This record gives sequence, C-alpha cells and structure tokens, in this order.
Amino acid sequence: MSGDDREARGFEETYRAHRRALVRLAFLMCGSRDVSEDLVQTVFTSAHPRWHTIENHLAYLRRGVVNLAKDGQRRDFRRRGSASPAVSEPATCTPEVDETWALVQSLPWERRAVVVLHYYEDLQLVEVARILDRAESTVRSDHRRALDWLREELCDDEDD
Repeated sequence: MSGDDREARGFEETYRAHRRALVRLAFLMCGSRDVSEDLVQTVFTSAHPRWHTIENHLAYLRRGVVNLAKDGQRRDFRRRGSASPAVSEPATCTPEVDETWALVQSLPWERRAVVVLHYYEDLQLVEVARILDRAESTVRSDHRRALDWLREELCDDEDD
C-alpha cells in the first residue's frame, strides 16, 4: 500500500471516528446543528490537502472547529450589532438542562469555550489553553469566573 493510500485511509478513519464528536463540539460552541455540520466539513476539507504534515490530527481538528466557531460568533455579533447572543436550538428535551445550557451560551465567548472544552470535551485546562492559544493562567481565570457566574445565576433562579 502506498503512502498516499495510507494517508487517505487515515483521513477517512479519522473522519468516521471523530466527525460526530466534532459536530457536537461545534454545536456546543455555536448552538446550531446546521452551522455545526458546516464547520466540521470546512475543517476536514481544509485539513485534507496537508493531512500528512499535521502532527496531531484530532487536536488540529478541534482547534479548527473552535476557531471557525469563534469567527462565526464575531461575524454574527457585527451583523446583529449587539452583545445579545443569538437564540439557539434546544440542546435537550429536559427544561432544566436547556436552562443551564442557555446560561452557558450567554457566557462571553472565551469563558464558554473554556467551559465547553473542559466539561463537555473532558480536556484538562492545559489542553484548553493550547487549543484556545491563550495563557494557562488566563484560562484558569476564565474557568473560575465562568463557574462563579453560573453558580450565582443558578442560585438566583432557585431563589425565584
């Protein structure tokens, strides 16, 4: 089997093995199933021509999804001209989970990215810092502030 055949098979295997998880990550970052599918397809399409030069395929793909989601968030913000988040699709049929998810989505983008990557993708904060290309101390600070704010919001809801 030639090197090109092995690379093609490696690409296809990676696609089959990780596409769904990457779509889930994209959905958690942007809140739209359709946009999530497009983001993941774009990331795989851009990775394909240089697949053989990419050292850690999954890390590269995750970072690409996060970056494209962030770019989309910026474009949406400029288009809307306000800080209010776009309404997203419900994540589940459980109202309590959807309410919590709505709070996560209302976090500033960087803090939401830290929460999603740490808790939903089960990544250590060091790995989150690498994916977001931010200092570890900044990621730890974003993590703490996000959790403090979520805790406060959730406790306020219980008091109502």
